[in-house]
Amino acid sequence: MKIYTKTGDDGTTSLFDGTRVPKTHPRVVAYGTVDELNAHLGAARAAGLDADLADKVGQLQRDLFALGARLADPGHRIAGRVTKAAVTDGDVTRLESWIDGLETELPPLRHFILAGGAPAGAALHVARTVSRRAEVHALALGEGAVEPVVLVYLNRLSDLLFVMARAANHRAGVPESIW
Repeated sequence: MKIYTKTGDDGTTSLFDGTRVPKTHPRVVAYGTVDELNAHLGAARAAGLDADLADKVGQLQRDLFALGARLADPGHRIAGRVTKAAVTDGDVTRLESWIDGLETELPPLRHFILAGGAPAGAALHVARTVSRRAEVHALALGEGAVEPVVLVYLNRLSDLLFVMARAANHRAGVPESIW
């Protein structure tokens, strides 16, 4: 199987239901931003996260494939057929649990902090901002365009990535820069 299909040479792509749309379509932009986020998480892992955070990032990357599939599915047809592409309330609960667990090892946040720190922590800060942008693009699709849990997941994910960035820097012994 070749990596190139030539079907997108005219500036269009297919959604999950087979509909051809311009590559500038808001739905394509939304799942493309999720793909960008996934790549930033890969960069964070490559930048030297400890095993615990690297495992969490790996799970997030798998979640984002499922979330991207949801965004590429305007008819919500994938929902019942492909459990691998599920995004559930349980996934949101897992993110909240990770946030709560990581926060126990961090000093209380009393000021705004500047993004940066160790390479992995800085990469997670970048991922956090891309996560917020992905959420905005998903919201821009309009009410009912995606399952509500997708929006909740993206909102919680940016919170988690902020805490993970802080944890990565804390574990690396790099102090936070206060604004």
